[in-house]
Amino acid sequence: MLFENFSSAWAMLLGSSFLLAVILGLVVQKTNFCTMGAVSDWVNIGDKGRIRAWMLAIAVALLGVTIFETQGLITPDLAFPPYRSGTLIWAENMLGGFLFGVGMTYGSGCGNKTLIRIGGGNLKSVMVFLLIGVIAYFMLNAMPGTDQTLFSLLFNDWIRPLAITFDSGAQDFGTIVAGPENAASGRLWVGLALSLAMFIFIFKSADFRSNFNNILGGLVVGLVIIGAWYVTSSIRLDYESDFDGEVKTTLREYLDPTTSQWEMAEDVHAGWEGPKPSRNSGSPMSFTFINPLGQTVGYIFTGMQKTKITFGVAIVFGVILGSLLWTLLKKGFRIEWFSSVRDFFNHLIGGILMGFGGVLALGCTFGQGITGVSTLALGSYLALISIVFGSALTMKVQYYKMVYEDAGFFAALASSLVDLRLLPSMMRKLEKV
Repeated sequence: MLFENFSSAWAMLLGSSFLLAVILGLVVQKTNFCTMGAVSDWVNIGDKGRIRAWMLAIAVALLGVTIFETQGLITPDLAFPPYRSGTLIWAENMLGGFLFGVGMTYGSGCGNKTLIRIGGGNLKSVMVFLLIGVIAYFMLNAMPGTDQTLFSLLFNDWIRPLAITFDSGAQDFGTIVAGPENAASGRLWVGLALSLAMFIFIFKSADFRSNFNNILGGLVVGLVIIGAWYVTSSIRLDYESDFDGEVKTTLREYLDPTTSQWEMAEDVHAGWEGPKPSRNSGSPMSFTFINPLGQTVGYIFTGMQKTKITFGVAIVFGVILGSLLWTLLKKGFRIEWFSSVRDFFNHLIGGILMGFGGVLALGCTFGQGITGVSTLALGSYLALISIVFGSALTMKVQYYKMVYEDAGFFAALASSLVDLRLLPSMMRKLEKV
């Protein structure tokens, strides 16, 4: 998609992203696609229907990214966040994923589900939205009156040194398996094999094959992820330069301060009122919700200037609108508030943990659990496993505490770990429930 001026290209980026988000919000609300609900069904009642729907979204996104990248239609290597970075921040992926998994269980859903619930009238999720957004914003931006972010203050000095640097320059499975010289073919074959294996597992279930909503939810979510990858990778500027003649460039290159294209082609962004957007905001990307919630909070509390609307802000409002449209269509809009003080504190804890965890992990159940894993990045798979583990363990502990009201936390924890086969049965403290 070629554009002669920056404003038109930026409008296409935001408009397309917003439309995809509306579709996502509408379909997720209709089908009850829910990553936390998927873990809950699996852990508590042994139902894998929604887990398979989540896996279908992953498989569709992975297959799409594999094929589109081979054809040169998308460029995950240049993505923001840098999923395939040569530096594996494994401790951040795992700690952040675990915290996020615990948080989404306490907060009644992940970042996407928070927006879906807001669209349905849930005021509890507004608080969770603000908590995630404020923490995510200050994890990445300096706090007032200082040059310190929450990340630099609380985490950087002890967790970043644990990172591992790959000599190959990338952490995706294709590069790990085939080497940097054959990374493209490695990604193709690993992506095809993994997506095929997931499709076989997903559709071998007769119950899943007969559940229209689960199939629709997984399919549409996966297609929306691919759509966002394509839109953010394919928008380009085509203009005449006094220095270089005809120039065709991506938004990322145009905004890159090292290329000086923005400064040398002022007529291309003539009429743009506001500061130059960051290079990251023009990079290839797809759906994730923690950093976008932070961007949205920043956008709201700095005067809602239109030049500060990014891909992230657009998808946040798009998902809420899509959810609202379906809720109104089905006449299901209902105002919800906290049922008790305990309910309030559960959501408070959930929002805080998701804010910290989502930024540490570089994403959420969508950002790492679908978008990230579609790039075959090792860190994304570590984050996904940690999110599921954190959520499953929290659910188990909560269930034991509900059944055995007088039981201590560590007794419930030990019994939960035995149930998850992470401790020997001899360490069980409570009878299995």
